[in-house]
Formats: sequence, structure tokens, C-alpha cells
Amino acid sequence: MKKPKAKILIVEDDPAILNGLLDVLVFNGYHPIGCGDGGDGLAKALDNRFDLILLDVMLPTMDGFSICSQIRKKKPDQPIIMLTAKGAETDIVTGFKSGADDYISKPFSLRELMVRIEAVLRRCGKNLGDDQLTIQDIFFDGGNLNAAYGQHTIELTRREMDIVVYLHRHSSRIVSKKELLLKVWNYSDADIETRTVDIHIQKLRKKISTLVGDSPFLITIRGEGYRLEKNSEAH
Repeated sequence: MKKPKAKILIVEDDPAILNGLLDVLVFNGYHPIGCGDGGDGLAKALDNRFDLILLDVMLPTMDGFSICSQIRKKKPDQPIIMLTAKGAETDIVTGFKSGADDYISKPFSLRELMVRIEAVLRRCGKNLGDDQLTIQDIFFDGGNLNAAYGQHTIELTRREMDIVVYLHRHSSRIVSKKELLLKVWNYSDADIETRTVDIHIQKLRKKISTLVGDSPFLITIRGEGYRLEKNSEAH
């Protein structure tokens, strides 16, 4: 039986970019549907099933961050990639906070576009962090996506939980950014330029510090990668 084409919604108000994305995705065997308005895009996303949504930030009637947040509330497992302005790291951070799985900065190469799309589609339903574990007296709950220490609790994103679980499973060594892209993000090509890992690590470190202060937890080894503090043993 022939494998069904992945259905992808593109919400982008620039006609040239939208038509280009539609052509590229059809050429690569996907079933894309385009939309140039934020409100219409949200309605389509909520009323239909899509394997992936490509979502621009600046849109008429409703911005991409608001759309992403609304989709995430109704469809927590919906894969979403944000389309951001080149070098706009604040947009990238805001996109991740809104619940985006990944981002692509404009202008982007076709190679980068396909790597990001294929990675997100591959990891659908393959979450690492569904388990529960305790590290440095912090209880991580993958089912409910939160971390608790004493009387305090913080919310985690799915990707943040996946990072914690992967680093915990490999706590005896340094884990490189490339390895995280391959194993946590499921990139087939980890040599493309991306700040995805760095931004997630920064966000995760800030969240943990709100629980336990500045106690070492997630260590960056310059030029090498990341590891959990060696005292981080499961109880």
C-alpha cells in the first residue's frame, strides 16, 4: 500500500513565499495547503488534521505566536514550525514559548527547509521524556510536563523534558550539540546552522534556577557540548 502523503498547512501572507513553499512541498511528495491570513489559518488548523503546520510570525488579523498558543491549547501534540525573520532571536524565543517545535529563519535554503520538516515529521509520537525521574531532588514528570522541587513546580515543554531525559541517560559523558540535534530533534543532517539547541538549553537552565537557585545542574562545556552535573543521580 502506498504511504499517504503528509498533509502540511502553510500560513504565510507573502504570496511569493507561499507559492514557493507550496511548489517545493508538492515536488517533495507532500500535500500542502496554503493560507494567507492568520485568523483563517487558525480556523483551518483547529478544524482539520495536519501532520505539520508552517506558521509565519507576521500575519494579517492574528500573529503567528497567538495562533501557535491557541493551537497548542487545543491540540498539544500538533507539530508546528515557525517562520521567523533572519536573526530575530527574540522571535525564536517567543515562538518556542508559544509552543513551536522548531523554527526556520527567512531567507532559508531548500535543504534547510526539508531537514527541519523531515525532522519534525520523524519525531511525531517519538517522545523521549514520557518517564519520571528525580535529579538533584528535582522531580521531573514527563507525563504532565513539569518539574517539582519542594513546594515549587514549573512547567516544561516537551522538548525541554526530552533534553533532560537524554542527558540523564548519558550523564557519564559530554553530549554534543550535534548529538542532541540527531537524537532529540531527529535531524538527518545536523551540520546546518541553528540556534535551536542553545536557546532551549538557556530556557531550561533559567527554569531550573527558579526552582533551585544557581546550584549547578546543566553544564555547558565550551566547544564540546553539555552534561548534567555529576552529582545528578536518580534516586
